[in-house]
Amino acid sequence: MSVIASAKVQTLTAPWKGEVTSGTHQFITDKPEAAGGHDTGPAPYDFLTASLASCTMITLRMYAKHKEIELGDFQVEVDFHSNREQQEKIERRVIFTQPISQDLKEKLLNVCSKTPVTKTLLRSLDIETVIL
Repeated sequence: MSVIASAKVQTLTAPWKGEVTSGTHQFITDKPEAAGGHDTGPAPYDFLTASLASCTMITLRMYAKHKEIELGDFQVEVDFHSNREQQEKIERRVIFTQPISQDLKEKLLNVCSKTPVTKTLLRSLDIETVIL
């Protein structure tokens, strides 16, 4: 298998705060104030929802370019839901500024179900951890 993405996080002095490096990009991760952090950056589940939203946006734009369809401006919103029974679900909304036909909506829903991050989230995934 080949590596398609990687990231590392370095702990910082403040509780829960870390500096994330991914490729040439650096950003801060933290917990919300209500969870004891300082809310200086996204929390881990925020990165998860951002990953799905950005993958959806990119995939839809690639599809539109390939099919020579003008989608106009749109946004993708993703919410992660969890409860005390450990039930989890993700809700994704794609919001277009211009009207689109019902036929195109159905095609785009199908494309959304096939984005790489969607596929990863929908199948089981092995996580191997090594302490060095």
